[in-house]
Amino acid sequence: MAEFGFNEHHQKEVVNYMRFARSKMVLRLKTIDSCFEELKDSRLVEETFTVDEVKEMLDGLQAVVHGEVETELINTAHTNVLLLRQLFSQAEKFYLRLQSDISELESRELLEQVAEFEKTDFKSTNKKNQETSKPKLAPLNEGGVSELLNKEIARLQEENDKLKTRMRTLESQAMSALDERTKAERALKDLQKVQGDQQDISSLEDTVAALKGEYERSLSANSASQKGLQENLVSAKHDLLRVQEQLSLAEKELDKKFQQTAAYRNMKEILTKKNEQIKDIRKRLQRYEPSE
Repeated sequence: MAEFGFNEHHQKEVVNYMRFARSKMVLRLKTIDSCFEELKDSRLVEETFTVDEVKEMLDGLQAVVHGEVETELINTAHTNVLLLRQLFSQAEKFYLRLQSDISELESRELLEQVAEFEKTDFKSTNKKNQETSKPKLAPLNEGGVSELLNKEIARLQEENDKLKTRMRTLESQAMSALDERTKAERALKDLQKVQGDQQDISSLEDTVAALKGEYERSLSANSASQKGLQENLVSAKHDLLRVQEQLSLAEKELDKKFQQTAAYRNMKEILTKKNEQIKDIRKRLQRYEPSE
Protein backbone atom coordinates (compact mmCIF):
# COMPACT_ATOMS: atom_id res chain seq x y z
CA MET A 1 0.00 0.00 0.00
CA ALA A 2 3.00 2.27 -0.38
CA GLU A 3 1.30 3.77 -3.45
CA PHE A 4 -1.40 5.24 -1.25
CA GLY A 5 1.06 7.13 0.96
CA PHE A 6 0.18 5.31 4.22
CA ASN A 7 2.56 5.04 7.10
CA GLU A 8 3.20 1.68 8.73
CA HIS A 9 0.57 2.08 11.42
CA HIS A 10 -2.20 3.06 9.00
CA GLN A 11 -1.19 0.28 6.61
CA LYS A 12 -1.71 -2.23 9.41
CA GLU A 13 -5.14 -0.74 10.11
CA VAL A 14 -6.10 -1.15 6.44
CA VAL A 15 -4.91 -4.73 6.44
CA ASN A 16 -6.95 -5.48 9.53
CA TYR A 17 -10.09 -4.07 7.94
CA MET A 18 -9.53 -6.01 4.71
CA ARG A 19 -9.16 -9.18 6.76
CA PHE A 20 -12.40 -8.41 8.52
CA ALA A 21 -14.17 -7.73 5.19
CA ARG A 22 -12.74 -10.96 3.68
CA SER A 23 -13.94 -13.03 6.61
CA LYS A 24 -17.46 -11.61 6.27
CA MET A 25 -17.34 -12.29 2.51
CA VAL A 26 -16.23 -15.90 3.07
CA LEU A 27 -19.06 -16.51 5.51
CA ARG A 28 -21.63 -15.06 3.13
CA LEU A 29 -20.30 -17.12 0.20
CA LYS A 30 -20.56 -20.24 2.32
CA THR A 31 -24.16 -19.34 3.03
CA ILE A 32 -24.88 -18.97 -0.67
CA ASP A 33 -23.14 -22.28 -1.42
CA SER A 34 -25.26 -23.95 1.23
CA CYS A 35 -28.36 -22.66 -0.51
CA PHE A 36 -27.34 -24.48 -3.71
CA GLU A 37 -26.40 -27.63 -1.79
CA GLU A 38 -29.72 -27.62 -0.01
CA LEU A 39 -31.53 -27.33 -3.35
CA LYS A 40 -29.56 -30.26 -4.75
CA ASP A 41 -30.21 -32.45 -1.72
CA SER A 42 -33.88 -31.60 -1.28
CA ARG A 43 -35.22 -31.15 -4.79
CA LEU A 44 -32.92 -32.86 -7.26
CA VAL A 45 -33.90 -36.39 -6.27
CA GLU A 46 -35.68 -37.35 -9.48
CA GLU A 47 -34.20 -38.04 -12.89
CA THR A 48 -36.59 -35.94 -14.93
CA PHE A 49 -38.28 -32.59 -14.26
CA THR A 50 -40.79 -30.58 -16.13
CA VAL A 51 -40.12 -27.04 -17.28
CA ASP A 52 -42.40 -25.61 -14.63
CA GLU A 53 -40.66 -27.57 -11.89
CA VAL A 54 -37.23 -26.36 -13.00
CA LYS A 55 -38.51 -22.80 -13.19
CA GLU A 56 -40.00 -23.06 -9.70
CA MET A 57 -36.72 -24.36 -8.24
CA LEU A 58 -34.69 -21.61 -9.94
CA ASP A 59 -37.11 -18.89 -8.73
CA GLY A 60 -36.85 -20.14 -5.18
CA LEU A 61 -33.06 -20.28 -5.37
CA GLN A 62 -32.99 -16.79 -6.87
CA ALA A 63 -35.07 -15.41 -3.99
CA VAL A 64 -32.82 -17.01 -1.39
CA VAL A 65 -29.59 -15.86 -3.04
CA HIS A 66 -31.01 -12.37 -3.60
CA GLY A 67 -31.91 -12.09 0.08
CA GLU A 68 -28.48 -13.24 1.20
CA VAL A 69 -26.65 -10.85 -1.15
CA GLU A 70 -28.91 -7.93 -0.19
CA THR A 71 -28.37 -8.61 3.51
CA GLU A 72 -24.61 -8.74 3.00
CA LEU A 73 -24.51 -5.49 1.03
CA ILE A 74 -26.60 -3.66 3.65
CA ASN A 75 -24.46 -5.07 6.45
CA THR A 76 -21.28 -4.00 4.61
CA ALA A 77 -22.59 -0.45 4.17
CA HIS A 78 -23.49 -0.23 7.86
CA THR A 79 -20.12 -1.65 8.85
CA ASN A 80 -18.38 1.03 6.78
CA VAL A 81 -20.44 3.71 8.53
CA LEU A 82 -19.30 2.37 11.93
CA LEU A 83 -15.69 2.41 10.74
CA LEU A 84 -16.05 6.03 9.59
CA ARG A 85 -17.65 6.86 12.95
CA GLN A 86 -14.57 5.60 14.78
CA LEU A 87 -12.22 7.54 12.51
CA PHE A 88 -14.24 10.77 12.72
CA SER A 89 -14.54 10.48 16.51
CA GLN A 90 -10.77 10.17 16.86
CA ALA A 91 -10.25 13.11 14.47
CA GLU A 92 -12.66 15.32 16.42
CA LYS A 93 -10.68 14.70 19.60
CA PHE A 94 -7.80 16.47 17.83
CA TYR A 95 -10.13 19.20 16.49
CA LEU A 96 -9.72 17.92 12.92
CA ARG A 97 -12.29 17.82 10.12
CA LEU A 98 -11.89 14.89 7.75
CA GLN A 99 -13.19 14.97 4.18
CA SER A 100 -13.88 12.17 1.70
CA ASP A 101 -13.95 12.06 -2.09
CA ILE A 102 -16.76 9.68 -3.13
CA SER A 103 -15.58 9.71 -6.75
CA GLU A 104 -12.40 7.84 -5.82
CA LEU A 105 -14.46 4.89 -4.57
CA GLU A 106 -15.19 3.99 -8.20
CA SER A 107 -11.70 4.63 -9.54
CA ARG A 108 -10.72 1.58 -11.59
CA GLU A 109 -7.01 2.23 -11.09
CA LEU A 110 -7.29 2.46 -7.31
CA LEU A 111 -9.52 -0.60 -7.15
CA GLU A 112 -6.94 -2.60 -9.12
CA GLN A 113 -4.23 -1.45 -6.70
CA VAL A 114 -6.29 -2.66 -3.75
CA ALA A 115 -6.95 -6.00 -5.51
CA GLU A 116 -3.26 -6.45 -6.23
CA PHE A 117 -2.39 -5.70 -2.61
CA GLU A 118 -5.00 -8.20 -1.45
CA LYS A 119 -3.55 -10.93 -3.67
CA THR A 120 0.02 -10.40 -2.48
CA ASP A 121 -0.74 -9.92 1.20
CA PHE A 122 -3.39 -12.55 1.91
CA LYS A 123 -2.41 -16.22 1.78
CA SER A 124 -4.88 -18.99 1.75
CA THR A 125 -2.82 -21.04 4.21
CA ASN A 126 -3.03 -18.57 7.11
CA LYS A 127 -6.47 -17.05 6.64
CA LYS A 128 -7.86 -18.53 9.83
CA ASN A 129 -4.79 -17.62 11.90
CA GLN A 130 -4.86 -14.04 10.65
CA GLU A 131 -8.57 -13.85 11.39
CA THR A 132 -8.18 -14.99 14.98
CA SER A 133 -5.06 -12.92 15.72
CA LYS A 134 -6.11 -9.63 14.08
CA PRO A 135 -5.62 -6.62 16.43
CA LYS A 136 -8.40 -4.22 17.26
CA LEU A 137 -8.44 -0.52 16.60
CA ALA A 138 -6.57 1.51 19.17
CA PRO A 139 -8.99 2.76 21.85
CA LEU A 140 -9.76 6.44 21.94
CA ASN A 141 -8.05 8.83 24.34
CA GLU A 142 -5.33 6.42 25.50
CA GLY A 143 -1.67 7.44 25.56
CA GLY A 144 0.43 8.59 22.62
CA VAL A 145 -0.44 11.79 20.82
CA SER A 146 -3.86 12.01 22.48
CA GLU A 147 -2.29 12.14 25.94
CA LEU A 148 0.21 14.78 24.81
CA LEU A 149 -2.58 16.79 23.27
CA ASN A 150 -4.65 16.62 26.46
CA LYS A 151 -1.64 17.75 28.47
CA GLU A 152 -1.05 20.63 26.08
CA ILE A 153 -4.72 21.64 26.31
CA ALA A 154 -4.56 21.51 30.10
CA ARG A 155 -1.37 23.60 30.09
CA LEU A 156 -2.91 26.17 27.75
CA GLN A 157 -6.05 26.28 29.89
CA GLU A 158 -3.97 26.87 33.03
CA GLU A 159 -1.98 29.58 31.26
CA ASN A 160 -5.21 31.15 30.07
CA ASP A 161 -6.55 31.19 33.66
CA LYS A 162 -3.32 32.85 34.84
CA LEU A 163 -3.61 35.46 32.10
CA LYS A 164 -7.22 36.15 33.08
CA THR A 165 -6.17 36.58 36.72
CA ARG A 166 -3.33 38.88 35.67
CA MET A 167 -5.73 40.84 33.48
CA ARG A 168 -8.16 41.33 36.37
CA THR A 169 -5.27 42.50 38.59
CA LEU A 170 -4.10 44.98 35.94
CA GLU A 171 -7.66 46.25 35.47
CA SER A 172 -7.97 46.79 39.23
CA GLN A 173 -4.65 48.66 39.32
CA ALA A 174 -5.68 50.76 36.32
CA MET A 175 -8.97 51.68 38.00
CA SER A 176 -7.11 52.66 41.20
CA ALA A 177 -4.67 54.79 39.21
CA LEU A 178 -7.58 56.42 37.40
CA ASP A 179 -9.26 57.24 40.73
CA GLU A 180 -6.03 58.74 42.08
CA ARG A 181 -5.65 60.84 38.95
CA THR A 182 -9.24 62.08 39.26
CA LYS A 183 -8.66 63.02 42.90
CA ALA A 184 -5.42 64.85 41.99
CA GLU A 185 -7.16 66.79 39.21
CA ARG A 186 -9.97 67.75 41.59
CA ALA A 187 -7.46 68.92 44.23
CA LEU A 188 -5.59 70.96 41.60
CA LYS A 189 -8.83 72.62 40.51
CA ASP A 190 -9.67 73.45 44.15
CA LEU A 191 -6.18 74.95 44.65
CA GLN A 192 -6.52 77.04 41.50
CA LYS A 193 -9.92 78.20 42.69
CA VAL A 194 -8.47 79.23 46.11
CA GLN A 195 -5.68 81.14 44.40
CA GLY A 196 -8.22 82.87 42.18
CA ASP A 197 -10.32 83.77 45.25
CA GLN A 198 -7.23 85.22 46.96
CA GLN A 199 -6.53 87.36 43.92
CA ASP A 200 -10.15 88.55 43.92
CA ILE A 201 -9.90 89.40 47.65
CA SER A 202 -6.70 91.38 47.09
CA SER A 203 -8.37 93.26 44.23
CA LEU A 204 -11.41 93.98 46.40
CA GLU A 205 -9.18 95.26 49.22
CA ASP A 206 -7.50 97.66 46.79
CA THR A 207 -10.89 98.82 45.57
CA VAL A 208 -12.17 99.35 49.12
CA ALA A 209 -9.03 101.35 50.00
CA ALA A 210 -9.51 103.53 46.92
CA LEU A 211 -13.20 104.07 47.75
CA LYS A 212 -12.31 104.89 51.37
CA GLY A 213 -9.79 107.51 50.26
CA GLU A 214 -12.31 108.98 47.84
CA TYR A 215 -14.94 109.05 50.57
CA GLU A 216 -12.63 110.84 52.97
CA ARG A 217 -11.80 113.40 50.31
CA SER A 218 -15.48 113.84 49.55
CA LEU A 219 -16.24 114.15 53.27
CA SER A 220 -13.67 116.90 53.74
CA ALA A 221 -15.05 118.69 50.71
CA ASN A 222 -18.62 118.33 51.97
CA SER A 223 -17.73 119.67 55.45
CA ALA A 224 -16.39 122.80 53.79
CA SER A 225 -19.58 123.30 51.83
CA GLN A 226 -21.93 122.26 54.63
CA LYS A 227 -21.83 125.71 56.23
CA GLY A 228 -22.73 127.30 52.95
CA LEU A 229 -25.65 124.91 52.60
CA GLN A 230 -26.92 125.72 56.08
CA GLU A 231 -26.76 129.44 55.36
CA ASN A 232 -28.61 128.91 52.11
CA LEU A 233 -31.21 126.87 53.98
CA VAL A 234 -31.81 129.62 56.53
CA SER A 235 -32.10 132.18 53.77
CA ALA A 236 -34.53 129.92 51.94
CA LYS A 237 -36.68 129.60 55.08
CA HIS A 238 -36.86 133.33 55.47
CA ASP A 239 -37.83 133.71 51.84
CA LEU A 240 -40.53 131.06 52.31
CA LEU A 241 -42.04 132.85 55.32
CA ARG A 242 -42.01 136.09 53.42
CA VAL A 243 -43.75 134.54 50.43
CA GLN A 244 -46.34 132.89 52.69
CA GLU A 245 -47.12 136.22 54.33
CA GLN A 246 -47.47 137.88 50.96
CA LEU A 247 -49.84 135.13 49.84
CA SER A 248 -51.98 135.56 52.95
CA LEU A 249 -52.25 139.32 52.35
CA ALA A 250 -53.09 138.70 48.73
CA GLU A 251 -55.87 136.26 49.69
CA LYS A 252 -57.36 138.75 52.13
CA GLU A 253 -57.20 141.45 49.51
CA LEU A 254 -58.88 139.23 46.94
CA ASP A 255 -61.59 138.26 49.43
CA LYS A 256 -62.24 141.87 50.23
CA LYS A 257 -62.45 142.80 46.55
CA PHE A 258 -64.78 139.86 45.85
CA GLN A 259 -67.17 140.93 48.63
CA GLN A 260 -67.43 144.36 47.06
CA THR A 261 -68.56 142.97 43.68
CA ALA A 262 -72.25 142.95 42.55
CA ALA A 263 -72.23 139.22 42.02
CA TYR A 264 -71.23 138.62 45.60
CA ARG A 265 -74.00 140.95 46.88
CA ASN A 266 -76.67 139.29 44.73
CA MET A 267 -75.55 135.82 45.85
CA LYS A 268 -75.65 136.95 49.45
CA GLU A 269 -79.20 138.26 49.06
CA ILE A 270 -80.34 135.03 47.43
CA LEU A 271 -78.84 133.00 50.25
CA THR A 272 -80.56 135.25 52.83
CA LYS A 273 -83.92 134.75 51.12
CA LYS A 274 -83.42 131.01 50.94
CA ASN A 275 -82.58 130.86 54.64
CA GLU A 276 -85.74 132.77 55.50
CA GLN A 277 -87.85 130.47 53.31
CA ILE A 278 -86.29 127.41 55.01
CA LYS A 279 -87.11 128.84 58.42
CA ASP A 280 -90.69 129.51 57.38
CA ILE A 281 -91.08 125.95 56.04
CA ARG A 282 -89.73 124.51 59.28
CA LYS A 283 -92.27 126.50 61.29
CA ARG A 284 -95.11 125.19 59.15
CA LEU A 285 -93.90 121.64 59.53
CA GLN A 286 -93.75 122.01 63.27
CA ARG A 287 -97.30 123.22 63.21
CA TYR A 288 -98.65 120.17 61.28
CA GLU A 289 -96.30 117.59 62.74
CA PRO A 290 -95.62 118.43 66.38
CA SER A 291 -92.95 116.44 68.13
CA GLU A 292 -94.14 113.67 70.55
